[in-house]
Amino acid sequence: MSSGYEATYAAWRAEPAGWWSERARLIDWDTPPRAGFDAGEGVYGRWFPGGRLNTCFNALDRHVAAGRGGQPALIWDSAMTGRIEALTYAALTDRVARLAGALAARGVTTGDRVIVYMPMVPEAVIAMLACARLGAIHSVVFGGFAAAELASRIADAKPKAIVSASCGLEPGRTIAYKPLLDAAIALSPHKPAFCLILQRPEHICDLTAGRDEDLLAAEAAASPHACVPVASTDPLYILYTSGTTGRPKGIVRDNGGHAVALMNSMAMLYGVGASDVYWAASDVGWVVGHSYIVYGPLLAGCTTIVYEGKPVGTPDAGAFWRVCAQHGVKAMFTAPTAIRAIKREDADGRILRRHDLSRLEALFLAGERCDPDTVTWAETLLGKPVIDHWWQTETGWAITGDFRGLGLFPVKPGSGGKPSPGFDLRVLDEAGREVPRGTIGDLVVRLPLPPSCLPTLWNNDAGFRDAYLSQHPGHYTTADAGMIDDDGYVWVMSRTDDIINVAGHRLSTGAMEEVLAAHPDVAECAVVGVKDALKGQVPLGLVVLKAGVTKDEATLERELVAMVRERIGPVAAFRTARVVPRLPKTRSGKVLRATIRKIADGQDYVVPPTIDDPASLDEIKGALV
Repeated sequence: MSSGYEATYAAWRAEPAGWWSERARLIDWDTPPRAGFDAGEGVYGRWFPGGRLNTCFNALDRHVAAGRGGQPALIWDSAMTGRIEALTYAALTDRVARLAGALAARGVTTGDRVIVYMPMVPEAVIAMLACARLGAIHSVVFGGFAAAELASRIADAKPKAIVSASCGLEPGRTIAYKPLLDAAIALSPHKPAFCLILQRPEHICDLTAGRDEDLLAAEAAASPHACVPVASTDPLYILYTSGTTGRPKGIVRDNGGHAVALMNSMAMLYGVGASDVYWAASDVGWVVGHSYIVYGPLLAGCTTIVYEGKPVGTPDAGAFWRVCAQHGVKAMFTAPTAIRAIKREDADGRILRRHDLSRLEALFLAGERCDPDTVTWAETLLGKPVIDHWWQTETGWAITGDFRGLGLFPVKPGSGGKPSPGFDLRVLDEAGREVPRGTIGDLVVRLPLPPSCLPTLWNNDAGFRDAYLSQHPGHYTTADAGMIDDDGYVWVMSRTDDIINVAGHRLSTGAMEEVLAAHPDVAECAVVGVKDALKGQVPLGLVVLKAGVTKDEATLERELVAMVRERIGPVAAFRTARVVPRLPKTRSGKVLRATIRKIADGQDYVVPPTIDDPASLDEIKGALV
């Protein structure tokens, strides 16, 4: 099939607002927008001003009204419990309406925030959609985060309510959520008015009198609540991502632009539509879960899968292929980390071949840069297109990709494809000058950003400008470095800041450094991300001890690992800390993190001319042997 990509991208470039206004017709509006884009609103302009809609109505009620209430909307496949349950569009709509009623009866209204701290169960999706139904703003926090991380989000979002569960399930262990929730609320200066707790049979928790209620009981007793129309520019959710400072960054997603962009992406990018089965093997705590477990598939009328399990070990390296075969998945989306884990245990595809994947048409990868070997391995064994695409929590959908709805162009393993219609992607040098094709520089997007991208940070316009718009005026800075080749393919090479990408999860090395620095024996520290064959990157800690400390290094390492696990969570994958006599620095006192990273990765490096003492680099090499 010849690709219609070039014509579509050119049509968008010719009339951006008009192009997006055409896509807006895919959404049901209570009040149509007065314009496609208004450059005078917000920080850099706002999409679909004047429009009013309800995202939950578009994701659920309109499909029921169209006569498809009996179609499965959500399939919960729990490898952890052995349970599989399906909810039709009609059944899901009813449950969402009742939970919305329960929240409203307890005082939640339009604009209020609700934190969702849940494992991968249907109730996580139901809670998100119930908030959207009311015009409340949900903020989902990944269930693996520790109490301190949850507390910081409670303090910033100031939720009226928290929806949580008694536990999450991991292979070989049950994680009690309630003690983490209680500790987080105790740490936060803001306290929620109430909490609704899903009691899972694997672990029943005690409820705090006067604050906690049983979620299912509250839902069952509630009256269904109708959808509440909100302004297109009103927030749908806040999703926190790690920043380089102690305060987490609350990425805001609006209702109108989000619905239009995600609805368009389902057909254009993934090549799926109503009644197709679509699976994003992620977690609702991450942006992929928001966009492509919950909203995108349901807006398009697909059947979406909520999977509670792992790519390997639940029970084997065929877990993903079993889900695809059993439920007839047409398009699947996961992280390269997951495919590398499967490849490690089933390199020859012996387990893969046990499953009928005839209905699977394409595999999409994102979360961190995918190495060419992984793309080639998956493509060879599956006999299907394997498409790497690049996007961020901030954008909500793909900056670059390959487009099944436009006819695929050839894949270049290692590249994230070409820019999505809507993204005017440029490569600039440090002075803000555009560099020639094939030259590495800062990857930026010329403003305005397209629909669904963040309009700002939660209660922090100044922080948004400073973090994303100040480095290259007139452009959004992605904080990724890369190049565009002569054929227009985009190659993302590395991060340009100190955010590291561990198995698709963006984590701040600065936050980890704060933890290490809190140890009583540590005088100074640095954390860098180093290459890892499975996770893409893992953090490496270097610590300088206080004078007179003689503690055994292995004991110290165990203590530091435990501290990071407690304060940031297991998701950080922090396992290595090395004692060094000093950190290599410039004469102005800046730690040479990029050089440390190259040493740890075994790469060639040039001794920076600004270094205070070149011998400090030899000391690092000695510590990492």
